[in-house]
Amino acid sequence: MDARVSENPFGRSISADDIVDTLGFFDSWEDRYKYIIDLGKELPAMPDELKTEDRLIRGCQSQVWLETEQNGDSFEFQADSDAFIVKGLLGVILAAYNNKSAGEILEFDIEQYFEQLDLLRHLSPTRGNGLRAMVQRIREIAGA
Repeated sequence: MDARVSENPFGRSISADDIVDTLGFFDSWEDRYKYIIDLGKELPAMPDELKTEDRLIRGCQSQVWLETEQNGDSFEFQADSDAFIVKGLLGVILAAYNNKSAGEILEFDIEQYFEQLDLLRHLSPTRGNGLRAMVQRIREIAGA
């Protein structure tokens, strides 16, 4: 296993509940954006050799790459983007899906999660579509 995958804190030490709780502390969306960007800095860098066409997620405004490794019945994801805010959004998604089984991925109510974060209302339509494309790709990998 690639050490960068196992170093990924999302889905381990940073959970979806942690992100919901932390974002709830901020009064302004400017502060929430800063937090999301900081989350992106926690994402381990993806090696350039993994940034290939077949790992590129279609439908994103920015370039987004996703690598998957199955470890037993859990999926471990490595993701990267060329945009800071998108790296943070990847962290938000991976907090929900990383190191989970296919069943846990498919059962997780991502719409409810986004609603709790009040996220989609504050993203541009193209960013929102990109976020959904990332989720859709992970769900496809899990067998949806």
